[in-house]
Amino acid sequence: MPLSPEHVSNLVAIVGADSARGAADLATLDPGVDPRNLGAGLMLRPRSTDALARALAYCNERRIGVVPQGGRTGLSGGAESRDDEVIVALDRFSQIESLDPMSRTAIVGAGVTLAALAERAAAHRLAPGIDLGARDGATIGGLVSTNAGGNAAFRHGTMRERVLGLEAVLADGTVLSELGRVRKRNEGLAIEQLFIGAEGTLGVVTRVALALVERGASPATALIAVPSLDAAAALCDAARRHPDFDLQAVELMSGNHAAAACRAAVATELMGLAAHPYLVLVEVTRPQTAVAEAALIAWLEDALARGLVADAAIAQNDTQRLRFWRIREDWAVDRERPGGLWYDVSVPLAALPAYVDACRARLASHDPALALYVIGHLGDGNLHLTVNAERPIVERYEEIAPLVTDELPALGGSFSAEHGIGLEKKATLHRLGSPARLERMRRVKAVFDPNGIMNPGKVL
Repeated sequence: MPLSPEHVSNLVAIVGADSARGAADLATLDPGVDPRNLGAGLMLRPRSTDALARALAYCNERRIGVVPQGGRTGLSGGAESRDDEVIVALDRFSQIESLDPMSRTAIVGAGVTLAALAERAAAHRLAPGIDLGARDGATIGGLVSTNAGGNAAFRHGTMRERVLGLEAVLADGTVLSELGRVRKRNEGLAIEQLFIGAEGTLGVVTRVALALVERGASPATALIAVPSLDAAAALCDAARRHPDFDLQAVELMSGNHAAAACRAAVATELMGLAAHPYLVLVEVTRPQTAVAEAALIAWLEDALARGLVADAAIAQNDTQRLRFWRIREDWAVDRERPGGLWYDVSVPLAALPAYVDACRARLASHDPALALYVIGHLGDGNLHLTVNAERPIVERYEEIAPLVTDELPALGGSFSAEHGIGLEKKATLHRLGSPARLERMRRVKAVFDPNGIMNPGKVL
């Protein structure tokens, strides 16, 4: 049942008429990845923590569901909303409040995009320590709430390792401010850590204190064709151990994914590489770029002699480097074959080749029409698997999920690496999660949100 006119009027009065959008306005906005993100009848865009706190207190007293939203780039349904709920958009919390080059920290609003923070940090030869394909739209609050990872996580950790402190507004309007800017804070239970990965189910993250990292020199980049996943894993291990360069990125893609991306980019010069079973994108740095490139070439020659490399291309300039990254980051297969299924898993590197081969075999045995496409962050074993067919199969997620996920616990892996649970993975969480853990999650939720208004129905 849609929100009553009275509730709409009262909430608009709390945040101000210029800070609210009704259903008609929402219909004109870009919903982001999921068209159901803008299903609510009202969006609030508060300008201050105080206004947000008063709006949440109102919703809590009247049991109105609240769906926090950042850049709407999430892939697990965590930002979906219904017409009886209120969206709280954080786009006006978009200030980089401070950036301290000496302590390598920043305090930013939850609505700051990753790209904006990276640009500001780069002026001081620093970086956020996290990077991912949705950098232009993904916001810091959303990255915190999903504990995002990305292609630098094998070096700097996920958002949980980047966050020094945060401010959040709880369901009843209480403001929890823990904006410490030091790594060492042993002051009892780290309550603020609970909001990292909670997907807005405990409260709304409004401000974040982050640890920054040194920004490396311009990298040397290679797109490498490998004969097998075993070779890809060995190549990754060799790159991480190599003494002559610093490994910045090591990304995996299956040949069919690369071929689709090459077709979309009209990258005919790379189609020969895409004909191989798998490709690995490697970036390395040294204080001098030319030295890094020489070290990369020497390493590739050794890997070729060991049978780990079938072919390779080395970027000659930044334009070519960005072209390589486009092949990795463009999910072109979803345009060629829309209606596929996405799974986000992580596997220990040593177990990764056997897992993918077994997964492919299970899918083929279940339905020969199913095709598997693989991309991922090889350095930490995080794979993004797309399963699709010639016709859309969106209604088959729960049917196919066990074929992809249920082997993972025995391998020490995870069925949800970095995109969160949202709505999409709830059934898998309840199938694979331990009863003891799920019960404690429910109890924590009840402490912070006893009336269940925060992002209702998500995760639990």
